[in-house]
Amino acid sequence: MNTALSRANSLFAFSLSVMAALTFGCFITTAFKDRRVSSLNQVVLWDKIVLRGENPNLILRDMKSKYFFFDDGNGLRANKNITLTLSWNVVPNAGILPLVSGNGYVSVPFPDTYETTKSY
Repeated sequence: MNTALSRANSLFAFSLSVMAALTFGCFITTAFKDRRVSSLNQVVLWDKIVLRGENPNLILRDMKSKYFFFDDGNGLRANKNITLTLSWNVVPNAGILPLVSGNGYVSVPFPDTYETTKSY
């Protein structure tokens, strides 16, 4: 007859095997999706973590940039076709972290001169 410790060990090993199979099943359902996007330059201006159960609607009116943004060269100044898109990551239970792009975009022109701040 098996001892309680032996039975607990068998139950633990079986539970780990089932969890490993379920994790592999979650991974395999998303492993072969094509997530390539065509873009040359990307920069993150703003981000937000939306948890499950929260309202996923984003109200971005008068939203300030979260990260410092500057132009190293002259590539953005007076450029009339800067395209802003929305993309997001969906965090899976297991597997690859996909980058999903939304449909649509907004094109905005950049100014001819930049604002400067006082240096102290």
